[in-house]
Amino acid sequence: MPTPFGSMGRLLIGAGLFLVVIGLLFLLGGKIPGLGRIPGDIIIRRGNFTFYFPLGTCILLSILLSLVLAFFTRR
Repeated sequence: MPTPFGSMGRLLIGAGLFLVVIGLLFLLGGKIPGLGRIPGDIIIRRGNFTFYFPLGTCILLSILLSLVLAFFTRR
């Protein structure tokens, strides 16, 4: 019978690993070629103002994350 502390420990370790992966993505995200400049990303430049919304990148990352999570949660 698992103790409540054991399941809490696994949860904290999983959350820590998730944060490490997110941190690595932030560090290495700028070095991935093409990420953030795919078709569907919205860029508006007017004078000294630039508005950037990575819509295409968000959709692509959402699909990839959904596939990865579906693979790991499938029993």
